[in-house]
Amino acid sequence: MTQAAPPLLTLSDISLSFKGVSAITDIGFEVEQGEICALIGPNGAGKSSLLNVINGVYRPQRGTVHFDGQAYRHMDPYRAAHRGIARTFQNLALFRRMSVIDNVLTGRNLHRRSTWIEQTLHVGRARRDEASQRQHACRVIEALDLARYRDTVVGTLSYGLQKRVELARALAAEPKLLLLDEPMAGMNAEEKHAMAGYVLDVNAHFGVTVVLIEHDIGVVMGVSDHVVVLDYGKKIADGKPDEVRTNPDVLAAYLGTRH
Repeated sequence: MTQAAPPLLTLSDISLSFKGVSAITDIGFEVEQGEICALIGPNGAGKSSLLNVINGVYRPQRGTVHFDGQAYRHMDPYRAAHRGIARTFQNLALFRRMSVIDNVLTGRNLHRRSTWIEQTLHVGRARRDEASQRQHACRVIEALDLARYRDTVVGTLSYGLQKRVELARALAAEPKLLLLDEPMAGMNAEEKHAMAGYVLDVNAHFGVTVVLIEHDIGVVMGVSDHVVVLDYGKKIADGKPDEVRTNPDVLAAYLGTRH
């Protein structure tokens, strides 16, 4: 009998507070390798704070992050990136005056083999390295149907396309775990449907495990293998989409019927 692979990510008893105000309380769950896990909950539930704990932006007062076989009391952002965690943000964080290809290439920085001196002087390994990084970036751009915009200045693109460029940049880093903070925020129904498809493609074709925050329950139920629900910084549900959909605590949190 084949032994099941261990979870890629395990959060154990994570608690986070700011100046004595609790943001996250005793949260724990597992994310299996290769799955899409959605974090949902009302505004202020602690979802973005939890992503910030996972990639080391915030240091929890209590708890442990287990990632890819190692346990961390605190995962700093630099180590998270080197270990294979990439992140997109709720607000666009692109270089608006740079082209699509140049934005995506910034996601390849950790994979460069040449030194900054070689890159500046265009000597040694620089040319071969640049060609290799550009080739990989172009593969990601093509996978996300951005090839026609490759040389376009990002700031001239529509909001939906810019969000896709941000996804491409994160994917270019070849992450094991991709954290997506509201990748469909501000999109219309057609754009959301398209982005949901790209998230599924990224998961299937690149084998990337995904943890995403999304408010549109229809989208969540359509793309997720696993859903974790937060409310007031606490976990109130954790399971398959169909299990979560009918959970009384989840319905109470969203419909405001909890007393």
